[in-house]
Amino acid sequence: MASLSLKNIKKIYPYSGDDAKAAKKKKKNDEPEKEKANLQITDKGVVAVQEFNLEIADKEFIVLVGPSGCGKSTTLRMVAGLEEISEGELYIGDRLVNDVAPKDRDIAMVFQNYALYPHMTVYENMAFALKLRHTPKDEIDRAVKEAAEILDITQYLGRKPKALSGGQRQRVAIGRAIVRNPKVFLMDEPLSNLDAKLRNQMRAEIIKLRERINTTFIYVTHDQTEAMTLGDRIVIMKDGFIQQIGTPQEVFNHPYNLFVAGFIGAPQMNFFDAKLVKANGKYAVALGEYTVELSEEKQAALAKNNVAEQAITLGVRPEHIALAGAGVPAKIDVSEMMGSSVHLHVDANGKDVVIVVSTMNMTGAEVSALSHGAAVNFAFSGNVCHVFSKETGINLEA
Repeated sequence: MASLSLKNIKKIYPYSGDDAKAAKKKKKNDEPEKEKANLQITDKGVVAVQEFNLEIADKEFIVLVGPSGCGKSTTLRMVAGLEEISEGELYIGDRLVNDVAPKDRDIAMVFQNYALYPHMTVYENMAFALKLRHTPKDEIDRAVKEAAEILDITQYLGRKPKALSGGQRQRVAIGRAIVRNPKVFLMDEPLSNLDAKLRNQMRAEIIKLRERINTTFIYVTHDQTEAMTLGDRIVIMKDGFIQQIGTPQEVFNHPYNLFVAGFIGAPQMNFFDAKLVKANGKYAVALGEYTVELSEEKQAALAKNNVAEQAITLGVRPEHIALAGAGVPAKIDVSEMMGSSVHLHVDANGKDVVIVVSTMNMTGAEVSALSHGAAVNFAFSGNVCHVFSKETGINLEA
């Protein structure tokens, strides 16, 4: 097993053809660097990953998460050796591997599209890499059958991939990686081709697998539910930059900026134009006529940063808002019944706000009353408020 160290990793895709001419022209005119399609454009090329720094401990499960085009898969491919590192250093254990071929890095990668050989059986697919290493037949047999048992695919060893379901094919792809007993497992959105039910099942299987083989994992996904349930730590990316690194609980409870706050959590966090005020030495947030004093923990963080009174962006998660007799007045636009809860989309002074209301202690009549056009009031407490700078979008408690 192995630790990994990514130091100032950068990926630049050089220009070619007309792009190169345009870049030279831009340089000649001395125009500033600009962004195009969320990626930074420089005279060297398009920068896909920027100054990526991360220390991964031995046997840690790291999840890279972010929207499409944020650089997470490119980062994973640089670790695998499938993409050249433009700048920076990559260590697996104590070994610098920038110029080491993929086959010599002792890593195994599971792809989104399974990448199985259609003419081979499950057994042959799983054994293929070991055969290339000239591993003894009895050792190959033991490794394949042991991996098949872990993944519960023993009964499919004689089948071809076309005779398997999507979930079964993905297990075979994972099994092919397991038999190699690599130092590091790399997984590039392995569940994105599966339906919702299968994704949930396979997510649980990956958690069990991690407990069984206990090696270092780097997992890429755009699904924040996968990130929150699988990762020891999450690396949240946007436009090639790391936005925040932390445990699932840390990034949920203490998002570093507006992007992280909006990306982590479902439904998405509500954002309000509000004011941070101070009275009798205590911080409070004022949303129109509604004022809430912040919790002691938040008071201490803001005081430590010597934060002044100012206009802010206030963030409150839908599940942390409650219907109340008094508070912020609103009118229900849409009511979505989700079984154990109702998701209310309400209009509060022209602002769309989502509220998650538990139905556990409500009667049928009370639930029915939460319909289009109904007037309600909502409130929230000071311990669930997230206070962001209007100018920078950074959490003022950070």
